[in-house]
Amino acid sequence: MPQIVSPVSPVRYEPSVEQLEQDEGTTNTALVETMFKISSTTFGHSGHAQRSVHAKSHGLLRGELRVLDGLPPALAQGLFARPGFLPRGYAPFDNAERHPGRQRLGAPRHGRQDHRCPRRRLPGTEGDVTQDLVLVNGPAFNAPNAAKFLSSLKLLAATTDTAEGLKKAAFATMRAAESVVEALGGKSPTLTSMGGQPETHILGETFYSQVPLLYGPYIAKVAVAPVSPELTALTDAPLDVNGKPNGLREAVVAFFGRTGGEWEVRVQLCTDLDAMPVEDASVAWPEDKSPYVAVARISVPPQDTWSAARVAAMDDGLAFSPWHCLAAHRPLGSIMRTRRAAYEMSAQFRAANNKQPIKEPRTGDDLPR
Repeated sequence: MPQIVSPVSPVRYEPSVEQLEQDEGTTNTALVETMFKISSTTFGHSGHAQRSVHAKSHGLLRGELRVLDGLPPALAQGLFARPGFLPRGYAPFDNAERHPGRQRLGAPRHGRQDHRCPRRRLPGTEGDVTQDLVLVNGPAFNAPNAAKFLSSLKLLAATTDTAEGLKKAAFATMRAAESVVEALGGKSPTLTSMGGQPETHILGETFYSQVPLLYGPYIAKVAVAPVSPELTALTDAPLDVNGKPNGLREAVVAFFGRTGGEWEVRVQLCTDLDAMPVEDASVAWPEDKSPYVAVARISVPPQDTWSAARVAAMDDGLAFSPWHCLAAHRPLGSIMRTRRAAYEMSAQFRAANNKQPIKEPRTGDDLPR
């Protein structure tokens, strides 16, 4: 059983902790237009509309989330307010890439948790029963705000039509550069976002929200970390996927074909707005001021993690967004605000071009087995 540490003096949310950027509306419009360009380009190539920047799934897992007993009041909030099991949910693992038929070696990885939860919701999602957590394998975002993110996204969009051989060479160069940075004790969010992610097993990764959200009356970031021995053994484990277009997918299928796994859901409460800013997403909040604390466990039994029917249902019939959430976990900050319009555009583009409506599931059994 994980040790539960009572948090010290978490900061209460006040509207003043969020500050709109200058010309934020113009930036958001440009971001949506850039993502639309990516979506349109890939649709023109394949004739099938895909998610703009994390299109390729590697595993689709079904499991249960159990909220831990004995959480102190500051941690017993929203989704985690009451101990016990939540209804069955699911989590896809994917890469930030544009072509699901090919794996972008070293692309940053995402894990998305989706759990049924009928509590008070944000306006516009009242009929939904899901809580989405969009998580990435790094504690900080690759840009401080929406304006800087727009610059990075334009660079990424410029690679959409790059010749495959040149793109692979570029990814190899960025991985080498990232290795040098890490050897010196650092990590470059820009390099990893552009393809500098080392070739390691995806199931050993810890995934982070990177950007803050409400946590009841407080402010927090969320992480999901592997804790079962079979998963922790894969942390930083090399995985050679060269010449294997679906190498990560095959590794996930092989693992869950023989064993299950467990992850902890951890929360980092904001205790100092200067050291733990809301509007600068590039800052990793210092854990010496506020450690990540376990609030729940996700258990996934052995299973077939890949089904063509289930993948099609998820890729074409579902939309994931941090704004699919309880009111107690409303996204915060510039990056989260711009995600709302961008994710809505992506979902509408896929629905219109694939001629398939997108709707939220009511139960974990709404998807094909």
